[in-house]
Amino acid sequence: MIINIARKELKGLFSSPMGWVILALLQFVFATFFLMGIDQYFLTMSGAMRPDQRIGVTEFVGSNVFGIASFIMLFAVPLLSMRLISEERRQQTLPFLFSAPLSLTEIVLGKFFGLVTFLTITILLIGSMMFSLNLWADIDTGFVLSNIAGLWLLVASFCALGIYVSSTTQQPVVAAIITFVALFALLLLDHFLAGDPSNTVAYLSLMKHFEPFSRGLVDTRDIAYFVLFIVTFLTLTIRRLDADRLRG
Repeated sequence: MIINIARKELKGLFSSPMGWVILALLQFVFATFFLMGIDQYFLTMSGAMRPDQRIGVTEFVGSNVFGIASFIMLFAVPLLSMRLISEERRQQTLPFLFSAPLSLTEIVLGKFFGLVTFLTITILLIGSMMFSLNLWADIDTGFVLSNIAGLWLLVASFCALGIYVSSTTQQPVVAAIITFVALFALLLLDHFLAGDPSNTVAYLSLMKHFEPFSRGLVDTRDIAYFVLFIVTFLTLTIRRLDADRLRG
């Protein structure tokens, strides 16, 4: 049943103009930064730079593309997640969803995986652009795969928070604004607290756990953080819907 709900959400995203517009804009932005990164690489790594100061094309272009992707998703996810549950609440179709032979867990996970699958397509297209460099240069496959994994975990975390916020209001626009503000704060939490590196609150920053992936490092602690983040907000969403069902 989770797969059926995910398929329904994915079909809804592809059948709406907003889904295609967001997908097209994302690819346009990422392709632009990809091409700019290649041009900048040849300019920067010209003969004026000593050979020992040069870096690989994978790291140079990849840092540019994946870095902007993590920021752009901050705007895309709230727009895509805002209607997942709040639209059901606004149109008063939530009671019909509750009466279906589905558990709340299946409903939430189905909507979550539907949205994540849609955004995974974008991430895979970014990966395809990076692997296309292999046509004329030797690329660092581990670096690219690490960035893809980190970006996927980051986007999945965005989606989990977006779904929870969407379950708390019947206004999609309000859900989008609250999701953006919350994600922006969590993304840059360590920068806000840069003056106190011992502060444990800074450890909650999403960017702090994404940065190792962006450098090609895979740490199980960062993976555990993202998994915990996702499970926490999906559980909170289920609890919120359960409370709504009990109130009738």
